[in-house]
Amino acid sequence: MAVCARLCGVGPARGCRRRQQRRGPAETAAADSEADTDPEEERIEAGPARCSLLELPPELLVEIFASLPGTDLPSLAQVCSRFRRILHTDTIWRRRCREEYGVCENLRKLEITGVSCRDVYAKLLHRYRHILGLWQPDIGPYGGLLNVVVDGLFIIGWMYLPPHDPHVGDPMRFKPLFRIHLMERKSATVECMYGHKGPHNGHIQIVKKDEFSTKCNQTDHHRMSGGRQEEFRTWLREEWGRTLEDIFHEHMQELILMKFIYTSQYDNCLTYRRIYLPPSHPDDLIKPGLFKGTYGSHGLEIVMLSFHGSRARGTKITGDPNIPAGQQTVEIDLQRRIQLPDVENLQNFNELSRIVLEVREQVRQEQEAGEVPAPAWEPSAKGPAGPPVKDSKEPGSGAEAAEQPASSGQGQPFVLPVGVSSRNEDYPRTCRLCFYGTGLIAGHGFTSPERTPGVFVLFDEDRFGFLWLELKSFSLYSRVQATFQNADAPSPQAFDEMLKNIQSLTS
Repeated sequence: MAVCARLCGVGPARGCRRRQQRRGPAETAAADSEADTDPEEERIEAGPARCSLLELPPELLVEIFASLPGTDLPSLAQVCSRFRRILHTDTIWRRRCREEYGVCENLRKLEITGVSCRDVYAKLLHRYRHILGLWQPDIGPYGGLLNVVVDGLFIIGWMYLPPHDPHVGDPMRFKPLFRIHLMERKSATVECMYGHKGPHNGHIQIVKKDEFSTKCNQTDHHRMSGGRQEEFRTWLREEWGRTLEDIFHEHMQELILMKFIYTSQYDNCLTYRRIYLPPSHPDDLIKPGLFKGTYGSHGLEIVMLSFHGSRARGTKITGDPNIPAGQQTVEIDLQRRIQLPDVENLQNFNELSRIVLEVREQVRQEQEAGEVPAPAWEPSAKGPAGPPVKDSKEPGSGAEAAEQPASSGQGQPFVLPVGVSSRNEDYPRTCRLCFYGTGLIAGHGFTSPERTPGVFVLFDEDRFGFLWLELKSFSLYSRVQATFQNADAPSPQAFDEMLKNIQSLTS
């Protein structure tokens, strides 16, 4: 009744039309007799008269309607013909496009093509709103990272690529895979952007809320005049920033050729599944998010770092034939702090190996006994300085020496042991903290996967490393600095479910 009174401008004293339809004859007569009372007497009893929305000037109604969510406006148009006429005002829809989707372009130029802001909102932005955000394409073990955004008067799907190996600190690269725009009033146009011959006809199907697929209707636009050899060399320059002659390692050449053959067969006909950025908590060791990491002959890959209580996990967003996308590449036990030896002893691989294997044996014994170890650190209120070591110290443990660098933020010297390989020698020479962790290794085709011990090395807020003990290899990770919209998980449970889903696809 309150809604009816607000929209129609009538209340119980004046008699609502909707209410009259539900009354019987006796009630209607009584209401009519009340309506025949002296107007002056009614004003005295009822107080000041209410102003109806219908009595407001059109320009004020436009301002009111423009402040409402666009999804509510179709219902408002059904109230009366006057509201319906006013809702054809482009000013309303121009504001909704700007506030809900960030369209800042001068939408007035659309009038030349006969497309209204209402068309842009209803047929482009609102219709394809479910595909905005981050997605992982189903490209076998390789995966990927797609970011769908509103870019001016287009919706564009940008594929994000790591920088060229081994420059992990460089910014991400990106290229468009598809775009959607409104060329005429009928419907939005989907164009495939794959290949080097410009935009061509494509199709998008929204399978369900968190899944959609793309299809190219003109795959001949992906072909090059020089055949597959020219396509491969072009892809190699874009993907790796080099030529095949620059790559001397035979195994690396095989991996590169294999990836080209596998990925190019899709011709941009792909299925995408939504991924979320990990939720952040004040007690996290560092801010979670996306990182670029070095993976030997496989080049740079994208990893998502997330925190789960006393553990941190690195999940592959892009992958390779050994460890596919979606798998948990590293797991860090934040309850088990590792104190590195001094620089001279750290260069001795056997000394570091002895320390790590002692922790692994302790973990095994506690798992067999069913014991749960106490946390090795408490969250620090000082922020980036990192978590301090607990007060309890055992003789010879090195905890007393480790506490000062961690709490002061100065860090401790770090150098890779002799014999440990790294794709990027430009790693930091000081670190804040180190923890025991395990890394996932497997044969080609994800055969015989196993978790092996290693060391998680925290350098700063934006960089960390992982030393793979069994492989004698070191991976350096650097934060992806790009900002992503529509990528937050609706709840921690939704994020955990997403991790399980992308892992199950490649298990």
